[in-house]
Amino acid sequence: SSQMFLNEVDSACVYVNASTRFTDGGELGMGAEMGISTQKLHARGPIGLEQLTSKKYIIYGQGQIRQ
Repeated sequence: SSQMFLNEVDSACVYVNASTRFTDGGELGMGAEMGISTQKLHARGPIGLEQLTSKKYIIYGQGQIRQ
């Protein structure tokens, strides 16, 4: 099931029926980005001032794309 996939995959952002173009600090409500980290440890994904902790974002959609 998609829920099992969301829980088990090791990724900063996981999507179900949504565009991966939503991986953006502004789209995730973080404001301006300072950068994007692809490292496994500490900050992962879009980095803003408050992203100095490890988080996992789960994005649900119904086929939306970012214009």
